[in-house]
Amino acid sequence: MIPSDPYAAIRIRDFRLFILSRLFITLAIQIQGVVVGWQIYELTKDPLSLGLIGLAEAIPAITVSLYAGHLADVVERKKIILACVGLLSFCSMALLYFTTHLGAHLIQTSAFAIYAVIFVSGIARGFLSPANFSFMPQLVDRSLYQNAITWNSTIWESASVGGPMVGGLVYGFFGITAAYSVDAFLVVAALLCYLSIPNRPLPPMSEEQGMWEKIKAGIKFVFKNQIILSAISLDLFAVLFGGAVALLPIFAADILHTNEIGLGFLRSAPAIGAVIMAVYITHHPIKRNIGKILLWCVAGFGLCMIGFSLSTWFWLSMALLIVSGMFDCVSVIVRGTLIHTLTPENMKGRVAAVNSMFIGSSNEIGMLESGIAAKLLGVVPSVIFGGLMTLSVVGITAWKAPSLRRLQQVK
Repeated sequence: MIPSDPYAAIRIRDFRLFILSRLFITLAIQIQGVVVGWQIYELTKDPLSLGLIGLAEAIPAITVSLYAGHLADVVERKKIILACVGLLSFCSMALLYFTTHLGAHLIQTSAFAIYAVIFVSGIARGFLSPANFSFMPQLVDRSLYQNAITWNSTIWESASVGGPMVGGLVYGFFGITAAYSVDAFLVVAALLCYLSIPNRPLPPMSEEQGMWEKIKAGIKFVFKNQIILSAISLDLFAVLFGGAVALLPIFAADILHTNEIGLGFLRSAPAIGAVIMAVYITHHPIKRNIGKILLWCVAGFGLCMIGFSLSTWFWLSMALLIVSGMFDCVSVIVRGTLIHTLTPENMKGRVAAVNSMFIGSSNEIGMLESGIAAKLLGVVPSVIFGGLMTLSVVGITAWKAPSLRRLQQVK
């Protein structure tokens, strides 16, 4: 087995189980996202209510994130993962219950119960993210980090393609109960896969004494490393301002004049592009000009969002979202490789928590920003504004972070 082998990481049994778990859990989350978004919009007909879905998940995720990172460095990571996935399975079953005859009355006049479940799932995902991030490198050799990250991204993006499609198709043809049933089944399947991976011991703990000292050490590490900080910040603001996922139900229904099946395809489009790019990078790893490639790809993402906002033709919108996913995939792989390679093993939980606060929660906060901007500016102008802000962030990062701009390769 050699690092240049594009299939090196997936030849390892435990890593195969890990990415299979990621496949199932991501499929479930994507299906749930499509169904919840359409359900909330049907209940409220208010774009701000779509943004509130993101807020309901981001608040608990941000609140627990730093503690979750600390926990991932002092408790066996598999134990944390199992507890989180168990809680996510409860949330999926709760959403399924709301579609039954007994539970339907809880959401007939208000979407509060749905928001409450999303809030609880935000807690689970807040703990799951740093545990997952720091558990994965324990399953492969350091020389296989980039290969493992690329495969992990490929599986994640593939699930992001399949999830919205499955969610839209099952919801459209078989109804909301069937869609939430598939969601719940997949979460349980992910739990079984995680259970099949043997425990891994924790690496030797860092020398800091006490929880807060350890948390501060993780934060300080990120903010002192210009390459990691600038890469994370670049993605933070690109996702915060540049994304239009929260508004896709409005684009689907009111601008592109399609139904929930079309929405599923639109939700899948960025991931289709990301899978194409991830497969390409698996066989042709990025070896030179990493910093410049990262900056150009984030700029390309912003331009795609501007083009998407101006499109009124479904297939052109699909194409632009696919290309945006290709650009975004490069950013995900480069950022993941940088963090895994430059971060000590006994600090990965805390650094992953900071990364999660910047990136993971920015998806949900970005949903809120999209909802508010759409309410104030209108749907199309808000997405144009976001794309322009993304281009501005790229320019500022290139100027203020020369070490990232000049970065050639990661060893």
